[in-house]
Amino acid sequence: MKQILIILTAMASLFFSKNPEKLATVEQVDIDKYSGTWYEIARLPNSFEKDMKCVTATYSLKDNGKIKVLNRGFVPGSSGKWKNARGTAWVPDEQFPGRLKVTFFWPFAGDYYIMVLDEEYQYALVGDPSRKYLWVLARHPSLDQAKYNKLLEHAQKEGFDIQQILEVEQDCD
Repeated sequence: MKQILIILTAMASLFFSKNPEKLATVEQVDIDKYSGTWYEIARLPNSFEKDMKCVTATYSLKDNGKIKVLNRGFVPGSSGKWKNARGTAWVPDEQFPGRLKVTFFWPFAGDYYIMVLDEEYQYALVGDPSRKYLWVLARHPSLDQAKYNKLLEHAQKEGFDIQQILEVEQDCD
């Protein structure tokens, strides 16, 4: 009887738990409109952007249909230098245009899921299904507080730990 109870409990927890691989994304993305520079307003901490400020991501469409990616950020302190990372993004499944793959070091690619995108392409919320990575992006170095709060609320509902969010300084020349 005890074994049956354990099995039923395990099955119930699998049935009712949120699948970490599922993450809702926008249904439409116009890559031409998405292209250009985005300012990183906030992010979950990650090793590749440690201590960076003035972070931007610039996207442009390549002739082959893929997306050129240039991430840029300033590392303050004694080194005081700009870091750049160049990569490529693409939509692996046209049925899900908000789910992109991005690579900076071939053959390794990460998920870039556009969860929220303003109709005017002025701000976006991007994350990945593991809930380890999250970015609030905007076309300008700052974002209206009400919109920012709404994006964080959405992220929290999707299972992201917004208590860990870092607001990114955009005070570089």
